[in-house]
Amino acid sequence: MFRFLTSGESHGKGLISVIEGFPAHVPIDVAFVNLELKRRMGGYGRGARMKIESDEIDIFAGVRHGYSLGSPIAFAISNRDWVNWLDIMSVEPNPEGAEKRKVERPRPGHADLVGAMKYQFSDMRNVLERSSARETTSRVAVGAFCKLLLQSLGIRIYSHVVAIKDVRISAAQLEKVSIDLVPQIEASPLRCCDSSLEEEMKKAVDDAIENGDTIGGTFEVRALGVPPGLGSHVHWDRKLDGLLAQALMSINAIKAVENGFGLDPAPTGSEFHDEIFYDQQKRRFYRETNHAGGLEGGTSNGEEIIIRAVVKPIATLKRPLRSVNLATKEPFKAQYERSDTCVVPAAGVIGEAMVAIVLTRAVQEKFGGDTLQEVQVNLESYLETVHQM
Repeated sequence: MFRFLTSGESHGKGLISVIEGFPAHVPIDVAFVNLELKRRMGGYGRGARMKIESDEIDIFAGVRHGYSLGSPIAFAISNRDWVNWLDIMSVEPNPEGAEKRKVERPRPGHADLVGAMKYQFSDMRNVLERSSARETTSRVAVGAFCKLLLQSLGIRIYSHVVAIKDVRISAAQLEKVSIDLVPQIEASPLRCCDSSLEEEMKKAVDDAIENGDTIGGTFEVRALGVPPGLGSHVHWDRKLDGLLAQALMSINAIKAVENGFGLDPAPTGSEFHDEIFYDQQKRRFYRETNHAGGLEGGTSNGEEIIIRAVVKPIATLKRPLRSVNLATKEPFKAQYERSDTCVVPAAGVIGEAMVAIVLTRAVQEKFGGDTLQEVQVNLESYLETVHQM
C-alpha cells in the first residue's frame, strides 16, 4: 500500500519525508523533482521567504543508480532560513531563545488559537511552525515521485489558474483548456492560460500588496490518460472523487473543491450529463463532453479528470486583523509573520502533487505490483479486457 509521511517545521533545520509502497525500477529523475519544487516557489504575489530558500531534495534511501528499489524512499529538504532561527528553534532547552519571536496574538483564519487550545501551548509558535504551508514543499516532492511513476503508465497531470479574486477566465475558455497549453501556462507568472487576463490579475495582486491585504482565487488540476476503473462505488471511503476532494482540502488555505462542472447552477440533467457513445474501431465507449470531470459513481471513467479548488486569502496580513492576546486576554492586532500576498499559482502546483499522490495510491490498489514492469503488465491486461467489452 502506497503511503507517505512528512516531518519538519517551517523554520526548523529542514523537512523530512518517507515514501512507502513505491514500486521498484521506476526511473528517478532528481532534476525533475527539483524542478517541481522550483515551480512551487514561483508565482506572482509570493513573499520574501521564497527569495531565501532554494529547495532541493537530498535522497537518503530507496534509490540507487537512478532507479527506485522498492524499499522506503527517504529524503530531506533543507531550510536555508534555519541559520537565522537557531536559538528560537533550538532542540535543546534555550530559555532566551524561547522568548524570542514568541507568538501570543493568534491570527484569525489560521491554526494558531485552535492549535494552542488542542495541544495546550502558551506559545503559538509551536503550532504555526508545523501548520505553515512550508510543509507542502515535502508534498510537492512526494508528488513528483508519483508523477514519474504515473508518466510511465501514460498518465500526465497539469494545472492552471482559473481566477485571481474576481478576475476569472470564461467558461468558453475553460472548455478549450488542454495539455497543449502547458508551455503557455508555465511561462505565465500567474500560471493562467488566458494571456489577456494577466495584467488584470497582476493589478489585483498589486492592489492587495499596496493595501497590506491578501487575495485568493481558484486553480484547476487535470489528469490525462487515467484508465477507467480507479476508485469504486462500493464504499464511501473508496470513492475517487471523495479521496481527491479530501487531498485537495488538506492543502493550506483551500476552502472548497469542485469536480468537473459540479458548481454550475445553469444546466438541467439533460444538458449536464455526458452522453455515452461507442466506436468499435478506436475509442470503444466514449463521451463527447466531460461535464462530470472524468469521474462517475466515485470511479474514473477514462475521460480527463478535472478538479478545481478555491484558495482563501492568506491569513497573515501586513495590516493585521483584530485579535486577543492569549496570555493577557486583552484586545490586540494579530501577530504578523512574513508571508505571501497571493499563493494561487503555487497552490496549483501543490494541487498537482496531491492529485498525483491519490492517483498513485489508486493505481497501486487496482493494479498492484512490486515493480514498475508488473504494474504496467497488469494495467495493459486490464485495458485489454475493458477493450473487449
